[in-house]
Amino acid sequence: MTNDTPTPDPTLDTASWLAQEQARARLDESIRLANKVVLFEALAQAGITTVLVEFDGYGDSGQIEDISAHAGPDIAVNLPECNVDIARVEYGSLEIVREAFTVKEAIERLAYDFLEETHGGWEDNQGAYGDFLFDVAERTITLNYNERIETFEYTQHVF
Repeated sequence: MTNDTPTPDPTLDTASWLAQEQARARLDESIRLANKVVLFEALAQAGITTVLVEFDGYGDSGQIEDISAHAGPDIAVNLPECNVDIARVEYGSLEIVREAFTVKEAIERLAYDFLEETHGGWEDNQGAYGDFLFDVAERTITLNYNERIETFEYTQHVF
């Protein structure tokens, strides 16, 4: 994964930097929607109805554990071997870059992007685990997210 944390440009004032970051966020959102369309089309053409992506992270490290595809409720199938063009915004600019990825790589990329967007740092400390369900018919991606939390409770009474 890359570090996409925005770094203020020292040549920009705060208002200009904020406007640039807002423009980047809008562009990121439109690209995510376009990437979903391309990916779901490839999955639909292959007859895939759902894809389950399992992830796990802890100790400052995290990864996709498994990707499984199904054609119908109980029929496991392989992901298609074709490539899809996935867009991203070039870090530090508003330039759109397109790259060809296998369907598996595109699924991983979208999953990591959504994790970073919704739960940045999901792999830190005790981390988190869960899954994404890609529903091809509905064209939705559902994130089921479980965050590990370590707590302590201390009580002292002096009488």
